[in-house]
Amino acid sequence: MPTPPDPAVLYSDVAASGSLAAALRAEWEGCLDAVPVTASAFAPLLEATVATTLPHRKPLEISAWRHERRWSIRGTEPFQNLALIGGQTDDLAQVARAARAWHDGKSLDDIRRAAPFVHPTGRFEVPDNDPARLTDSEWQHLRQEAGELDYAWQETYEALIEAAHSEPALRALYPFTSHWTLRFATSTRPSLTIVGPCLTAHSDGTYGVGAGMSSDDLGRFATAQDAVAVALRNLPSDVGPPTLG
Repeated sequence: MPTPPDPAVLYSDVAASGSLAAALRAEWEGCLDAVPVTASAFAPLLEATVATTLPHRKPLEISAWRHERRWSIRGTEPFQNLALIGGQTDDLAQVARAARAWHDGKSLDDIRRAAPFVHPTGRFEVPDNDPARLTDSEWQHLRQEAGELDYAWQETYEALIEAAHSEPALRALYPFTSHWTLRFATSTRPSLTIVGPCLTAHSDGTYGVGAGMSSDDLGRFATAQDAVAVALRNLPSDVGPPTLG
């Protein structure tokens, strides 16, 4: 990988301001003048955070790319540290708009309206950390994510997520994924209590079911529905609703 350019050259205007935090305050008619904006102590030209007035949001993270002039944002909730919004843009004024809306407690949809580059992840805010709502939020995120993936087997993976979600016994469990493998838990993040088998979408369009992570020891199937049916048969009968992790 080529050596990234000097941040002071790639972001000369930010360097002239002294930090990304200072450059943000100067954008969009000073909309962040009265807002706590903190520069990174380790990379002040590349990283900053913007505070929020809501206790169920963490400060918005803003990062500059190192190989081209562009910024990314990440807005998370504090209990699971999962992203509610993300996005990338080369317009720092748009970043300032998003940061102001996040700080002011605007809804996720209103943040996107204020700064169209913002991309909601599908998760919704659960201020009281109700485990049933956190479970619903994570399912919504997985379904949106599956529909947006740009991979050759995106339709295979999306079919798996939808087939699992269509079954009430699985939909009631907290879902999580890794490497195209769908798993279930009886507690939310940050401390997952894993239960039942795993379901894997393979690049050849087939579906695996396994007792362990990324294993097909319970079979490999041509349809997502067949794989989900086997997973249901191997789900413990005494599984209860998710609790907080």
